[in-house]
Amino acid sequence: MWIADKWKDYEVIDCSGGEKLERWGDYTLVRPDPQVIWDTPKKEKGWKHMNGHYHRSKKGGGEWEFFDLPEQWQIHYGELTFNLKPFSFKHTGLFPEQATNWDWFGDKIRNAGRPIKVLNLFAYTGGATLAAAAAGAHVTHVDASKGMVAWAKENAASSGLSDKPIRWLVDDCVKFVEREIRRGNHYDAIIMDPPSYGRGPKGEIWKIEDAIHPLIKLCTQILSEDPLFFLINSYTTGLAPAVLTYMLGTELKSFHGHVDSQEIGLPVTSSGLILPCGASGRWESDN
Repeated sequence: MWIADKWKDYEVIDCSGGEKLERWGDYTLVRPDPQVIWDTPKKEKGWKHMNGHYHRSKKGGGEWEFFDLPEQWQIHYGELTFNLKPFSFKHTGLFPEQATNWDWFGDKIRNAGRPIKVLNLFAYTGGATLAAAAAGAHVTHVDASKGMVAWAKENAASSGLSDKPIRWLVDDCVKFVEREIRRGNHYDAIIMDPPSYGRGPKGEIWKIEDAIHPLIKLCTQILSEDPLFFLINSYTTGLAPAVLTYMLGTELKSFHGHVDSQEIGLPVTSSGLILPCGASGRWESDN
């Protein structure tokens, strides 16, 4: 398992009964987590004195309840700054477990000894985009949500990265890759963080089990002759790490590299155990 254990502004304090108690900078939130199927005693004081609580509805969805929480605040990871705000379906605009991947590919970019072009698909609020840009890469950031791309630009500005070579695109990821193939454009590294289910800007339906393998195949056509890495993140329970390894290993076998896929996780302060937070598949060059 790859563990994001270098955070100072974020921690999972405790988790029990389908929820996790988290510290985001100066504020504590309680949010649902489907992985937390255990029911351990909630001894941490934060369970009774949180700043925000997302309540799941039995009918689906849910709503926030706030206690002295600002509309927006910031946390930092190394040189990166993220603007947080609670919004629909329990999210805050950041997945802290991804920091383990930022560290991994940041080192690869810095040590490559050549300019690296990165394509970040389903790029959300730009955590991976900022980490890649800060490491010196040219980044193309693609997301179907105009609001998310605007939020990512805000994070780049807060991180002092506005002048870095980042292309910000509101587009359907599959259609963008298809156009890049026709244009003959290539990238040295690809990052994708696809949703389990989603819709494109024109209502295009995305279902990860059906769409992820065809997209990987498409993406191999826009890799440069000497690619550096290919990273896939998955929060879909049915996609085990070995499935990610199989797809990447199959489609990238013509390149000189190897694949490793693991669960990713966050340390839990109260128990000393690790909370699982999805999986990542990493192909990297052997050169």
